[in-house]
Amino acid sequence: MRAYDPDLTPPWKKSGPAPEVPADPDLVVEEVSTGFCGAVIRCEAGTVTLEDRFGKHRVFPLAPRGFLLEGRPVTLVRPVAAPARPSRTASGSIAVPGARARVARAGRIYVEGRHDAELVERVWGDDLRVEGVVVEYLEGVDDLPAIVRDFGPGPDARLGVLVDHLVPGSKESRIAASVTDAHTLVVGHPYIDIWQAVKPSSLGIPAWPSVPHGQDWKTGVCRALGWPTNTGAAWQHILSRVTSYKDLEPALLGRVEELIDFVTAP
Repeated sequence: MRAYDPDLTPPWKKSGPAPEVPADPDLVVEEVSTGFCGAVIRCEAGTVTLEDRFGKHRVFPLAPRGFLLEGRPVTLVRPVAAPARPSRTASGSIAVPGARARVARAGRIYVEGRHDAELVERVWGDDLRVEGVVVEYLEGVDDLPAIVRDFGPGPDARLGVLVDHLVPGSKESRIAASVTDAHTLVVGHPYIDIWQAVKPSSLGIPAWPSVPHGQDWKTGVCRALGWPTNTGAAWQHILSRVTSYKDLEPALLGRVEELIDFVTAP
């Protein structure tokens, strides 16, 4: 009787197919020819990069049966790419690729000044175009009751108004309270100026400075921060640091979203 002759060929040298395993990040494998053991940190066309426990990186080809996983030969393959997440607008809404601007609604959103309008456009512009909402600025709200009467709001032409420094006891709060039209919504934020609705951290400053009463607020801010006293240039710098809703204070975010919902309601 012939004696049993065990096959001492290492498993990675045996012929035959080996299971294909996606080279997902952090998968720990051993490269068969060098014995280099490490975790996958990157997989590109035809190669995989491993990192060992000392932080050393090695690049290897994705060869058939080229790696050991828990002692068994495997063929590493590129992972299947995960479905791309829906892209989002600056306001955080799901973007609608290729969407054309809707014909403008009869309804409107009014804001106090040009800077307010530019900031709303910066963050909510894509959403407003899809919804067909136009934003206009008023250069102040002292004549707001007359402006509302001239607009003539109705069920199919709602009017939303964003007011600066809408806090109890302020002039702005008294003006807002005088508007009682059922198809008009007046909301506001607590900031002296729309500049303050931008988070200081987005500008690399610790906080918005306090400006003594009686001084022009914007000019005082520029002086306190060591900026040239050119408020137009200062605003362009501030606006350039706003890339999404994350750069704005919640007190403004909620009010603008409220206005958009109001003027687009069926």
